[in-house]
Amino acid sequence: MESIEPVRGAEPIGEASDGFRPEPVMRPRQQVEEQLRRAILSGSFARGTRLPSEAKLATQFRVSRATIREALRALVEAGLIATVPGASGGSFVMYFDHHKLGDLVSERLTNTLELGSISYDEVAMFRNLLEVPSARLAAENRTDDHIARLNDLMDREKSVVVDDPRVQEFNVEFHTIVGEASGNRLLSTFVAALHRVTHPLTFIDTSEQVGRDAVRHQIKIVSAIADQDGDLAEEYMSAHLAYLKEHAAVPGGAQLR
Repeated sequence: MESIEPVRGAEPIGEASDGFRPEPVMRPRQQVEEQLRRAILSGSFARGTRLPSEAKLATQFRVSRATIREALRALVEAGLIATVPGASGGSFVMYFDHHKLGDLVSERLTNTLELGSISYDEVAMFRNLLEVPSARLAAENRTDDHIARLNDLMDREKSVVVDDPRVQEFNVEFHTIVGEASGNRLLSTFVAALHRVTHPLTFIDTSEQVGRDAVRHQIKIVSAIADQDGDLAEEYMSAHLAYLKEHAAVPGGAQLR
């Protein structure tokens, strides 16, 4: 691996109209991080590969071990590598796919909720942005397996009362399967992460009538998806989410932590 040569800010040549602009100087830690990131993403370091030791990287990059540690920490936070302590440990390249992305999204969203605040209206709006189009896509791209899983879930939902602790799990499962059926893994990742972390159903008036209505809505959505009717699936999902928002158990704009 080539050693880093400090990047100097380019001096502007001529007038601004010539199109020349000074480039920002990257700190050594940023240069190390960027080169390692490119090596990982390009496949130069394959999944499961152990990176060279801190001492060896420091020699190769001609920087201090402290700089290497900072760069490695940034890559850990990005989910690209994992560090294992001990004599046989080190920094290993992680396998990164949409499932791993979902874990990272969930983690970041959890931290946001715990450290900051978010309103129910914001959650409801975000759900609409994700789940209404996901229902249409699910109708277009669903497989027989998706329909079988959704029908099995509907049967299980019919057999529980509204205060059963499994209701929340069923709700997460329903929206997760619809997201998966959309055929868009990025959309599916965000739908699943939203439900795993924010548990939107906990913001709803969980009276018996609302619970029964919500299940009926889901059955209609499943039917439209099974019939591959994207217009109806989208319409039913939109109506379902509007109904839940109307029966929110918290005042509009209330802060959730």
